[in-house]
Order: sequence, then structure tokens, then C-alpha cells
Amino acid sequence: MNPFASSSEAPPAYTPGPAAQTNVDASRSNQTLTDTDPYAFLKTFDTLFLIDDSGSMAGRSWRETADAIKTIAPICTERDADGIDIYFLNHPDSSLYKNITTAGTVVEIFETVRPSGATPTGQRLNKILRPYLQRYERAPETTKPINIIVITDGEPSDDVESPIIQTAKKLDKLDAPAWQVGIQFFQVGKERGAREHLKQLDDGLKELAGDDDLRDIVDTVPFTGEGHAPLSAEGIIKVVLGSVNRRLDRNSKELHRRG
Repeated sequence: MNPFASSSEAPPAYTPGPAAQTNVDASRSNQTLTDTDPYAFLKTFDTLFLIDDSGSMAGRSWRETADAIKTIAPICTERDADGIDIYFLNHPDSSLYKNITTAGTVVEIFETVRPSGATPTGQRLNKILRPYLQRYERAPETTKPINIIVITDGEPSDDVESPIIQTAKKLDKLDAPAWQVGIQFFQVGKERGAREHLKQLDDGLKELAGDDDLRDIVDTVPFTGEGHAPLSAEGIIKVVLGSVNRRLDRNSKELHRRG
């Protein structure tokens, strides 16, 4: 089935089965993960994908999201021992997609979803972050850090700043490690307004919160560079590690489109 074909029919429901192998899977299948692995830091995290499946994502943005997932998912699944979790903004079954251990299964799940509806990014992040913070407060020593990768093409239709600021303040109050929670916004599409809003989330939350000491838990990166250049190796590292590695975040301006 072509997941990008124009159709009014609902996509088939996802049912677990043998994971389909992507080209990226095959190219990485024999890779030995060593101490020189640039993504080794991911092994200490639980990785979560939050995918914008709003109506504005239909078309090019949805195709770019598919390409991004095929590129990024193998990196994350190979380094999260108990599997990654996948959430969508609107898809009602997204709470079922937990502990996914193969990139092929990530692609299968994505292909069962069709974009529609609004962009309630703040609400969805809040539903992920609040219970996580409760777990961390109860058992900080045994609660793994989380790395949330949000793939979106536009501005949220709700307040996304408040749950992020509240999370950062709570982590500061609990004196949590700087990398305990990271939120990476990965922009597909070329909406200038969305790009500016995401950069504001990256660089302007301290001012918005009125707290110069507020920890930085957000990073943003675009899907492509000038002229639809493919995502570079540096860009891929930024996507999967930018929100939990401050050195990468400080270099983020080089990866954002101008124009």
C-alpha cells in the first residue's frame, strides 16, 4: 500500500508481525556498537517519538516525515534496550505503541496513520511529561532519562510553552541531571512561521518564563538545508541528541534554513 496516496479510506490498523526491513536497517545490521559510536549516549535514554499527524501534514510534510523516520528510527531502536515509544497528536491508538525494538516496525506503524485534525502539541506533551515527572520524583535513581523527538511541520494549535516551562522548573526544583529530559523539535516542511516559533521554543523560553536560570531542555533542527539538501550526518546527530547534549544545541544555528 502507498501510505501517501490520496484516499478517503482509513488506513489499516497496525497488527504486530515480522518487522519489515528498510534499506537503512540492512545497511546498519552488521554495525558493531562500540565506545566510538557517536550515538552511544542514547543507550542511557528512553527515546519517544511524538509525530504530528494533523491535517496540515498531508502531502510533502508526511512524505518528509516518512523519510525522517526511516533515517532516524534505526539509530534509536538499536540503542534503546527496551524499545522506543511512538505517540501521535491525534491518532487514537498511539498509546499502544510502546517498546518498539525494530525500525521496520516503526515504519509499519507510521503507515497505518493518516494525517487529520488539529495540532495539540502542548496537550500531548503534557500527557507524556506529567506522569514521567511523577515517576522521577518517586524514584529518581531508577527512572531513566527521556529523549522526546517531536516531528512537526507547523505551529501548535495550543499552548506548548507552558508544559515545557513547568517541566523545566520541576526538574530544577528536584535538582535533576541536566539531561534528564530532552525535547527535540524536528521540523519538516518549509513554513517560515513554524520555523520561527520552534526557534523561539529553543532560544526564548527563559525570557518567557522570566527565569534566566531556567534549564534548557529544548532543541530544534530542520529536515533539509538549502535547496532540499538531504539530512546530513551532523543533522542526524542533532536530531537524536540535540536536546540532551548542550554542545550540539549551541551549534544549532548552522543547521537551520535561511530564506
